[in-house]
Order: sequence, then C-alpha cells, then structure tokens
Amino acid sequence: MKNLLITILFFVAATCYATGKSAEDPKAAQLKQEIVQDLTENILPFWANHAPDPSGGFYGVLNFDGTPRPGAMKGGILNARLVWTFSTAYRMLNDEKYLTLANRAQRYFLDHFIDKELGGSFYTLNADGSPLDSHKDTYQNAFAIYGLSEHYRATGNKESLDAAIAIYNKLIEHAYDPVNGGFIESFARDWQMINVESPKTMNTNLHVLEALTNLYRVWKDDGLKKHLQEEIDIAAHKILNQATWHEQLFFTMDWKNQKEIDSYGHDIEFSWLLVEAAEVLGDEAILKDTKRIAIQLVDVQLKQGLAETGGLRYEKDGDRLNANREWWPQAETVLGCLNAWQISGEQKYLNAAVQEWEWIKTNMIDRQYGEWYSNVKPDGTPQKDRVKADQWRCPYHNSRMGFEVMKRL
Repeated sequence: MKNLLITILFFVAATCYATGKSAEDPKAAQLKQEIVQDLTENILPFWANHAPDPSGGFYGVLNFDGTPRPGAMKGGILNARLVWTFSTAYRMLNDEKYLTLANRAQRYFLDHFIDKELGGSFYTLNADGSPLDSHKDTYQNAFAIYGLSEHYRATGNKESLDAAIAIYNKLIEHAYDPVNGGFIESFARDWQMINVESPKTMNTNLHVLEALTNLYRVWKDDGLKKHLQEEIDIAAHKILNQATWHEQLFFTMDWKNQKEIDSYGHDIEFSWLLVEAAEVLGDEAILKDTKRIAIQLVDVQLKQGLAETGGLRYEKDGDRLNANREWWPQAETVLGCLNAWQISGEQKYLNAAVQEWEWIKTNMIDRQYGEWYSNVKPDGTPQKDRVKADQWRCPYHNSRMGFEVMKRL
C-alpha cells in the first residue's frame, strides 16, 4: 500500500512538472475558467443554434448575425470540421445534444459528400445536397479523415472509422508522392492530377499531418505509422525553414520553395501540431526534436508577428505586411504559447498566452451576436459584416483552443 501511494504521488508530481505545474498556477486556472466558459456559453451554442439546416445537414453560410443564407453551397471543409467539432464536444463535455449534432454531421457527410463511385469526398455541394464541385482536394479530404476519425473516437461508430480509412487509402494511392514524399494538392473527380502552379503546399501537408495523427490515435496500422513519421520529417525539414523559423508555403513537386511569405498563424499552429504528432507517434527522439522546434517557432512568431497593441498579425508577403487580426491565428497563438510553457516551464510563455487571451476578450469576441468576429482591422475595428460561417470560416480553431485548454490545464 505504501509503495502504491508513493507511485501515485510520483505520477502526480511528474504530471505537474511535465505540464509546467499548470495544475497549481493561478494564472493558468483563471485562463482555463474563462476560455472554457467562452467555449461552452458562446462558441458551441452559436453553432448549435444557428448552423443546422432544417432541410438537411448544416447551412453553408451564416451571416455576421447568425442568420443563414439558405441557398448557399455547402463546403466539404466546413462540414468535415463540424463533424470534428461536435464529436470532440461530445467526447469532452459528455452532453447528449452534441452527440446528436455529431451524428447529424457524420450522417450528412457520409450520405452526401462521400463519392460512393470513385472514393474520397466532394469539395462542395449545392444547397440541396447534390454535388457542385466534385474535384478531390487533398486538404479537404484530410479534414474528412480528421473529422470522421474523431467521430469514431467519440462514439465508437465503426462506419466512421471505415470511411476515414477508405479516404486515407485513396490519398495514399493517388495523392502521396512516393518519389519526393508528401502529398499533392488537387485532383479531378477520377483522381487525375490537376496541374496547378504549386503542386504541393504547406497548408495541405500541415493538415494531412494532423489527419494522420488523429487517425493513428484510433487505428494503429503499420503503414499509417510510417506515413505519419515521414510527414513529421517533411514538415520539420522540408516545409519549415529552420534558418528563418517560418514555414515555406508553396512548392514544386521536389520541394523547391516558390514564394517568400511568412504566415505567422500557420507557423504558431504548426509549433504545437508537430509536437502532438510526435507524441501520438511515440518516438522519444523525434518528440525531443519537435519540442525544440516548437520553442523556436513560438519565439519568432511572438517577436515578428505579434502587434504592439496585441493580436497576431496575418502574414508578411515579401515587404508587404498584412496586419489584419484574423480570428484563427489568435486561437492558435494561445495554444502555441501554452504548449511552449508546458514544454519549457518558462513563465513568459504563459504570460503571452494570457495577454493574447485578454486581447481576444476585449477585441475579438462578438458580444452582440455571439462567436468571434472573423477579422479585426489593424486599427482595432472589427469587421462586423464578415460572415461567421462559410467554406473556410468554422468553429474548428477557436473551439479547439477551448478543448485543448480543458485537456492541458
């Protein structure tokens, strides 16, 4: 009994140390309380109340005030992210209303977005659920894997896991580059490669990494493990420029960089997603290296991307700075800083997370209509006419921040 007690105390102490003593830090406790409150009383209710379409699935566009555009097309990216969001909400909050929404999102995605003849998922649908743009976008199919594997993780629904594996197999068959590694950007419905200026991109391969990570959590396949390890290596050593500590965004097939753009939000998002992938992979040497990379990435983004008045700027394209504060880099900044704090134990990273959250509370949360503004201009003015939902505007980034804070703190 005494030995068991010692073991338990050692485990608790080790856990607190590994997470930057988050369990006993009052700043972290307050941060968690406020972010979880925003998740459960603002973000998730907005989507639960406004997004469901009585004619089936979810509306493709929600205006800034939450009113729908019933005739708008329905995007595969948005719908895959809704599968993920509501599934995670049910898994972490154990609230039956989110199970209902998760199952609704999963059923609509499987019934309408999946190409039952040629495999993979369609890019967009008409408002009535019929295919609109039937090309196979690797980025969007990665999110299909991500969402469906999460639905299986939350519910145990084998149909979701089978669908996620089937899409993964299609990507390995058609989108994976066996010569140079990584995943190619875009294909026609029949999986014939579409010639585009940049056949490989950071954004697609970053979220393929995320999809492979989540699928490997629930399906310990040896081939998947090999691809996950390779994608970690490609992200860390081909996409990331470790001289500048910025990801390169657009590539040729053999990974030659085509443009010089610093995307601060993607870089700080990458910092913690890379560590997460290594943790799920379970290789200690790779994990150690990803933690080193994560700290460097956060340091550079805070130095170069964070505005003096608060909020993470969008990007720098050559000499042109886009200083807009889009909603999603703000959420990723909180997570990147928390991850750096938990890796290093250095208080400055927790302070940076708290300061970023204070900026979000003051400037980004829409107190009138709910959710967050999609963009805040450099002068601090929110763009109140920007939509709250479309193919690219979703609950994935800011809800994920809330879920990660619940888990980490």
